[in-house]
Amino acid sequence: MWPVAILVGGLATRLRPMTDRIPKSLLSIAGRPFIFHQLDLLKSQGVDRVVLCVGHLGDQIRAAVGDGRSLGLAIDYSFDGAELLGTGGALKQALPLLGDEFFVLNGDSYLPCSFAPIQSAYEAAQRPALMTVLRNDNRWDKSNVLIINGELIEYDKKSPRFGMSHIDFGLYVLSSDVFLTYGESRVIDLADICHELSKNGQLAALEVSERFYEVGSPQGIRDAEEYLSRQSVNA
Repeated sequence: MWPVAILVGGLATRLRPMTDRIPKSLLSIAGRPFIFHQLDLLKSQGVDRVVLCVGHLGDQIRAAVGDGRSLGLAIDYSFDGAELLGTGGALKQALPLLGDEFFVLNGDSYLPCSFAPIQSAYEAAQRPALMTVLRNDNRWDKSNVLIINGELIEYDKKSPRFGMSHIDFGLYVLSSDVFLTYGESRVIDLADICHELSKNGQLAALEVSERFYEVGSPQGIRDAEEYLSRQSVNA
């Protein structure tokens, strides 16, 4: 299984003041910091290498998680530095740790899906990027992906348009080649990268059926707390 980059460097402004002094990844969800739920899920899917792309309060994350040995994982860290680089810029900086192909997971997402078919779908698509998508119809957030006959036609997170019924699920597979066109650019948004790839027919899609859970909003936290608490009871 390819390594997984987790994007945990954002400011989490929607959750302030909760995230003024603690990063979103360390918020307690179902009795433990959220990131440990993510890492357990990755381990269960056969992932053994993780790169945490950290920025805001990143030292707290490294102090809590460590090198991953206690979790059966090898965990590396890529710090933004003094300037937050955005989700795409953080990935670009982490490329030496990630290699040629890798998964990308949003730092506020818990995605109960199978990773192996996603890796296989990426390999079969023969494109530099793949986005997992979910039929959403504006249920959990604004739909931002146009799918026609199973083909991703357009992804636009910032200006979604009529006809879009799917949403990005929060898990991607990328080739390092997608960053070649960004030259010396440092601050880049992954959403912009994926939008450009979609316009050029370079972004594949795999539809998943499981709903996603996220801790980027108060309602999301409540839903994730309920789901993960049930999982803990049933384990």
